[in-house]
This record gives sequence, C-alpha cells and structure tokens, in this order.
Amino acid sequence: MAVRSRRSTRTLTALAAVVALSATSASVSTAAPRAAAGPVERLSGTLPDGAAWIADVPDDWNGTLIVFSHGFGVTTPQNAPGEAVRLRLLEEGYALTGSSFDTSETLWALESAERDQVATIRAVTERIGEPDRTLSVGLSMGGLVNARLARSGAGGIDGALGLCGLVAGANDLHAYQLDAEYTIARLLLPGTPVKLVGFASEAEGAVSGRLLTDAVAAAQKTPEGRARVALAAAYLNLPTWAYGRNRPAAGDHDEQQAQQASWLLQGVLNRVVPSRYQVEKALGGNNSGNQGIDYARVLATSQHAPLVKALYRKAGLDLRADLRNLTAHADIAADPAAVAAGRRTSSAGQGLAVPLLNIHTTADDLVPTEQQSRFAARIRASGDAGLHRQAYVERQGHCNFTTAETVAALHAVESRLDKGHWGATATAAALQTAAQSLNLDGAAYVRHHPAPLTIGRPL
Repeated sequence: MAVRSRRSTRTLTALAAVVALSATSASVSTAAPRAAAGPVERLSGTLPDGAAWIADVPDDWNGTLIVFSHGFGVTTPQNAPGEAVRLRLLEEGYALTGSSFDTSETLWALESAERDQVATIRAVTERIGEPDRTLSVGLSMGGLVNARLARSGAGGIDGALGLCGLVAGANDLHAYQLDAEYTIARLLLPGTPVKLVGFASEAEGAVSGRLLTDAVAAAQKTPEGRARVALAAAYLNLPTWAYGRNRPAAGDHDEQQAQQASWLLQGVLNRVVPSRYQVEKALGGNNSGNQGIDYARVLATSQHAPLVKALYRKAGLDLRADLRNLTAHADIAADPAAVAAGRRTSSAGQGLAVPLLNIHTTADDLVPTEQQSRFAARIRASGDAGLHRQAYVERQGHCNFTTAETVAALHAVESRLDKGHWGATATAAALQTAAQSLNLDGAAYVRHHPAPLTIGRPL
C-alpha cells in the first residue's frame, strides 16, 4: 500500500519514543465490508511484545485515524466496539486500528495497553502516512486505557471518546466489589469460609463466585435475606433497574430489590469475582482491603440507603447490628505494593491533555455509572474540567449502546476539536438529535446526574 502523506509535521509524544518504532510480521490483505463506500484495505502486524494489531483503511480515507481499545477478556485485536459501528465508520471514511494488548501474562493488560496502542498508531502511520487527526475510543476496561491516553496525549491523540469506561480504576473497582462480597459472605454465609482475595487461579475465584451467588439465591426466599442482599447491592453500586425488566417505581422497594437481585443471579458475581485473579496477577497482589472501614458510614453515602433501611424495617432486622458486625470483623489487608501498582498502571482522571467525552448507560451492572462521578471529581481536582464531558443513555446493561449513539458521540468529539469548545454539542438533547438524524438504530440520550460512588475510601 502506498504511503498517503497527510501531515508530515505531526510528532508522537515522549511515550511513543520508548516503544518500538515499527511493527514486525506485518501482512496486508484486502477486505471489502458491504457497508463501506469503497474498497477497504486490511493491514495487520505484530508488536515486539507479542501484541497483534489490525487496521482497516478505506480507499476514500477522510484523514482521521481512530485507535480503539477493547474491553477485558479480549485476546485478539479489535478496531471498533462492534461490527455495525465498524462498518458505519468505514462508510464515513475513517481509518480504524487497534491492538490486542499484551495479554500473554494476564487479561488485565493495563501495564502494556497504552504502550501497545501508541506503538500501533506508529506502525499504522508508517504504512498509510500521518493522519490529519487521531482519535482514541475505548470500551469498558478499554475505556480506562482510553482515559489514560487522553491524560497523556500519547501517540498524538487529539481527542477521545469513552464507552462505559471503567474509569474509576482498578483500586476503586476492587474496593467496592470487596465490600459487597464481604457483606454477602459475612451476613449470608456465617461460619462458611469464603475466599475473597488472593486467588491462586481464576478457577479458585469462580468457586467463591458460585458460593456468593448461591447465597443470594437462598436469601431471596426470606424478608431477612432480601434485606441483606439489598445491603450488599448498595455497596456494589448496583442499579435497581435490571436487564429485561420495566423500571420499578421510585417507592417500590420490593421490586427495586428484586431487580438488584436479578443482576446478581444473572451472573454479576460469577463474572467479577473470578476476574479479580487477573487483576491481582497483573498488580502483583491484592490491591484492596477493608481494615478500618466503617460500614455504617459507607452506607450513609449510598443512594440506596433508603431502600436498605426500608427493607430492614419490613423484615424486623436490626440494621445497626449488622453494620457493627461488618465493621468489627473487617480484617482484610491490602498489599501496599499492589495498591501502588494499581495507582501507577490502572488509574485515570489525574488530568487531561485532550478533550474527552465519556458516555454510559444509566443502569450498568458491571461498571456502574457512579464510576463517572468518581472520575469527574478527579478531573475537577486536576483543573481540567473544561476538557471533559459526560453523557448518558437511558438503558440497562453494560456498554449497551446503539450504533447511532456511538457515532453521534464520536462526531461530538470532532465538533469540540473543530470549534475549540464544547458548547451544547455534548448535551443530551444535542446528542439525541444528532443520533436520530443518522437514521440508524435509534437513540436514548437523557439528562442524568450519577450519584457519588459508594466506596468509603479517599478520592
């Protein structure tokens, strides 16, 4: 493929200088996605650390390169959040690229992901020429990678779009998950040893996940059990609107709790508990503990505290006694080195070098929307709030966006770069209008202000 000179003066940042200047084992093939306006060339290669990359470049390339960061559990390169989005963006003339990250040691590839994405940009631009503009897009765990790229501007990133990003970072994620899992184990499985941290394998974590899930299933049969499940769900920041269900009324505590339990029984614990092993392996130990945590104070910060209190009253249970029980026996210690590694490799929000728009569904079971509050607080503390915007889609599920919602959000980032300010472009109303005007698969942008993250740890 002939190099297309787009912008010879573009230079990569300091981070790019420490990564390999070219990919190895590159190969070229031609693909012709049915929705593309013209021929599309597929490029691929392998980075020195073993990560693979792919790129799709339409013949009518518009000069913008998008680098996509995939979510947790993916071991092959992806260059878009889904096939429909990929085809639409190719049709609009974007070049798309992305790497697998180096997942040879662990699926939590935050140690290598930013470096691999920068190396991928370099490898691709060596083949196609410098782009006029480079945009970063990241989904779920990749949303954290994306936020780190937006913080550094590495790879010459001009702007970024985060999709359901795990932007609170690994340490916060494990802290509130531990609180919920500990609550289930302590209150619903008294006397039963349940390992919660320090897993030797993902299979060992899966055993704990099943124990906790089974405990929830049994607890749902009694008013006392349901009240305690609600307490755990509050610590987990779990939404009260479950997938496949109608949104419960504001005062319908029984239905709200039933839908939180539905999330848990549909497999949330069976997913997040085993996954802890991969993160701990990457960080070199357990990065979360609960020593010194006052569980009454943590509950007081939760938007779900009124729900918990109502169900405890209905069940005739002493909530304060349960909270004292949790606080008195909180003895799980974090490994300081692992905590430090989490801060170094798996956190974001300490500043922004480029504009960043994060979008999130309002009822996300795996990465609660409250993570966006935590991230926004860090951005405000850094002084870069003017570069940051958030928008929300009224829908249940993790990363459950339509093609129209995703493409409209990307266009909003481009508008910010073109105009030098956000204006109204990233508001719910503007995004909804823009998404609907694409005449694709619908949109549900709404005004939404997520509650603070229930976590009980310093920012």
